Parts: sequence; C-alpha cells; structure tokens
Amino acid sequence: MNGGKRILFICGSMNQTTQMHQISRQLADYGQAFTPFYCDGLQEAMRRLKLLEFTIIGAKLAERCRQYLSAAGLAIDYQGRRGPYDLVVTCSDVFVQRNIRASRVVLVQEGITDPEDRTFRLVQRHRSLPLWLAGTAATGLSDAYRAFCVASEGYRHLFVGKGANAEKIVVTGIPNFDHCERYRDNAFPHRNFVLVCTSPLREVFRGEDRVDFIRSAVAIADGRPMIFKFHPNEDMVRAVGEVRQYAPGALTFTEGSAEEMIANCDVLITRYSSTAFVGLALGKEIHSDFPVDDLRRLMPVQNDSAAENIADVCRQVIADRRIH
Repeated sequence: MNGGKRILFICGSMNQTTQMHQISRQLADYGQAFTPFYCDGLQEAMRRLKLLEFTIIGAKLAERCRQYLSAAGLAIDYQGRRGPYDLVVTCSDVFVQRNIRASRVVLVQEGITDPEDRTFRLVQRHRSLPLWLAGTAATGLSDAYRAFCVASEGYRHLFVGKGANAEKIVVTGIPNFDHCERYRDNAFPHRNFVLVCTSPLREVFRGEDRVDFIRSAVAIADGRPMIFKFHPNEDMVRAVGEVRQYAPGALTFTEGSAEEMIANCDVLITRYSSTAFVGLALGKEIHSDFPVDDLRRLMPVQNDSAAENIADVCRQVIADRRIH
C-alpha cells in the first residue's frame, strides 16, 4: 500500500465533503482518514462558544459531515490527531490548521468564490490579517500548499491575479461540477418551473433584503410555477415563512439535490452560488449577482475526470515530483 503512506482529507460542507470522497476513491491504494473541518487557537475558542455556527467549522455542518462520513463507512480522524500524514487534501486554506502546516498539502477549489469586497482588499494588502475574514474570496492566498487544484483556466487567471502562486496552480476541474449533464437523469418530479436557489448571506452577516429578492424572483417568473431551494446554512423557519408570505403558491424545499432541480427547471435565479455553473452548463436562463459573461469565463471544465486528475496531482505531491 504505497509503503504505508497515509492521506488525511479535510472536509467541510456537503459539497466539499462529497468532492473529497470522490477524490479518495481514486487513491484507494493509500491509507486514508477523513475529518470535518476544524480549527485551533482563537477560532477554536469561538467555535466552542457557538460563534462560528454559520461556517463549516460550526457544530451543525461538522455533524452533517460526520454523519455522511460514517454512513459511507469512511475512517474518521477528527482534527487529524492520529497524524502526521504523508499528504493532506483540504477543501479550504482560508484557515490553515497548525498540525498540517509542516505537511504536504493539496488544496482543492470548492466552487464559486465570494466577491472581492472591501474586506478582501484589506486582507490582500495586509497579509498579517486572517484570510477567513474575507471568506472564500481569499482562497489560495495562504501559499500553505504544494498544489492548488482549480476548476478552469479562467479560475487559474483569477487566483493568480489575486496573488496566488501560478506555479502551484493546476487546472483539473472539480468533481461536483465536471459533468453537469449527469444531473439530467433524475427522479425529481417537477418540470418547467422557475427555480430560486438562495444564499445564506444573512447567516454570514453580509446582509440581504430577502423580501426584495423574492419579489424580484416573482417578477421574473411572471406567473410561471416557482420552486425555492434553500441553502442548508439558512434559518429554514424564517426562509420558508418569507416565501409563503411574498410568493404564495411557490413550492419550498429545505433538502434535496439542487443540481437535479436545476436540470428540470426552465429558469434559475440565484445570488452568490456555484449552482449558477450547473445552470450555465445545462443551458438554462440564469439570473445571478455575477455577470453571466464572468460565469462563462470561469465555468468549470466539463471533463468528467476531475477526481482522477486531482488524484494524479496528489500522487505527484506525495512522490515530491514537480506538478504539471
């Protein structure tokens, strides 16, 4: 088994976790362990005080990740305590845990990244500030990895422009977005509707006029059937109640595959969400806070081989070979 070499996969949201699982299947000849995302220092103190529940560090998402890993029969090593590992594959570098900083690390892009706002520009100028303040907009800026696997050439240019090391970036595609055609084969019972995929902006303290967003979606729908699919981080009671008040008759889903819903819809309305890429790949009419031309430029490559490509990068890093 490759000389007993071991890999730790640091997971997070369900999107990040399922991507890590897919990559791990291509590396089955190595010893493997998985962990929900974790932190240390001040962030760990904040987590224990329930101040980070809106992030992948929070107890809600960590428990959802743990349940997925357990159900899949995967070995869990919470916080990588049984390390050190020969390789760490992580879903985010906006927080780099102390116990992996001396390890060989491969970073995998999750999906769409947050807009570059004033906080991002502040973090970009002052590298002593923690990257997590800027959210996923700061992805790639830690330089704490041997390789950074990204969705497309467009994203490679974006990350390099932000300050990431171009020599470490590899365009591999990302597993959940490399073959969107697969989502057309589904059992979701509804067809020909306007789908609204929400974002947890209020939960991450970025603010949102949800009533205005719903009213705008209703205007776009113009009498057509509507379905709202809520982000799993949202306050569901509040979110469902708002739709019932301002979009009466619309169906609401707090669970289920957004990708399969997109495959069956006519129109996709979203804000800052990777679901826009699925809609774009499937030729849907898209309304997003990101300009459509930007989405096309950043569109993940549809190669149906992202997990295999990332696994190949991992093998190169473990072997200490130059990535290509």
